[in-house]
Amino acid sequence: MTNNVKNESIWDMLIGIPGFWKAQNKNWKITVLRTSMERLGYQIIYPYLSLYIIALGATKSQLGTITSIGMLMSGLLGPYIGKFIDKNGAKKIYMFGITMLLLSYLIYANAPTWQFCVVAMIIYYFGQGISGQSCATICGNCLKTCDRARGMLVCESLAAGFLGMIGPMIAVFLLNNVIGANPEAATAQELHWLFFVSAAFTLISLLVVAKYLGNERWATTNSKHNALLDGIEIIKTNMNARKWILIGAIANLPTAMVLPYVQVFAGEVKGASVAVLGYMVTASALTSTLFGYPVGALADRFGRKKVLFVTIPLFWLSNILLIIAPNPFTLVIAGMLQGFYHITAPLAGAVQRELVNQEVMGVWIGFTKLTNAIASAVMAIVAGVLYDKVGPMWCFLIFIGLDAFIRMPLLASIPETLAKK
Repeated sequence: MTNNVKNESIWDMLIGIPGFWKAQNKNWKITVLRTSMERLGYQIIYPYLSLYIIALGATKSQLGTITSIGMLMSGLLGPYIGKFIDKNGAKKIYMFGITMLLLSYLIYANAPTWQFCVVAMIIYYFGQGISGQSCATICGNCLKTCDRARGMLVCESLAAGFLGMIGPMIAVFLLNNVIGANPEAATAQELHWLFFVSAAFTLISLLVVAKYLGNERWATTNSKHNALLDGIEIIKTNMNARKWILIGAIANLPTAMVLPYVQVFAGEVKGASVAVLGYMVTASALTSTLFGYPVGALADRFGRKKVLFVTIPLFWLSNILLIIAPNPFTLVIAGMLQGFYHITAPLAGAVQRELVNQEVMGVWIGFTKLTNAIASAVMAIVAGVLYDKVGPMWCFLIFIGLDAFIRMPLLASIPETLAKK
């Protein structure tokens, strides 16, 4: 992969979004649109998903187990999906993944008990894993190195972030004015209507991909090995890839230890109303909308690692504020800072993609999905037990400790990838 460095001033990089968009590959643009619609649909139900499952009768430990099973199922398929994409292109498997997301929302919407949510969540992680991996491979192959951080954060901030900010506002409007839910405590019967709205946006994204996405293939050789062995070969021959296995696993832990419990903690421990929960998610999306592209531009100019060392601690601060929050205003500030996770994750993803060659991008992304999923599945169960038996705040504090004392030193030890050839 080549860097193709451009002689742009930092100001031109910050304001040149229309020109940047115009210059990019069509498949990447379609992926941005798909991700945006999926984010809009998911953000409509995200503030209430854990509350919905608990309202149907699940405990916090069971919620952790559900999350664990879903992540593990998705991760186990990662290397094989990656090899399929490298060899055959992303379109067919992409459409299959989106279809699984649609099915998941429909099962959630009609779940009579929390056990049906187990099936829905497994299918969701299965679909999200496939569609997200397809998206990641397209991103990794269609963006030049000098454009990758901005490109991934255009997707995150100006597209998915903006629509994600609107999603919770739509949910609050529907709950208050259409469904007639009690703004302080919506029931499962009231919340289930939101899943139909999410399903509708997912269906639209499926139709867009089916009609407009091309099916480029990137592999120039056809390995005869099992996909898992191909992934092992990458880490055997690439020291920085070996380090990334642990870096990526810890970076993914918020999906198991933090994000599933933020809304529950804010509601149960801090007494946040339905409206405040919605405002927290809106504030998070606003942060990624306003700061995502500028952060990407800075990373494409000055390097990924320097920017990551600033944005990662901002997510720690969000968790600390959540724990100590004395009032709803502080909870909203915590939600706002939580948006830096959605900036840091794709920026770290740019580093991950720049550690290997394009022709093994799918296998590499799939292999790290597997290792991330194993780590997250274990910690999801641990987090559920911590929440129920030890104390809710330990889910957040243990993640901060792992991030600060393991991931950050390892990240400092790998080379800057912006100038990678």
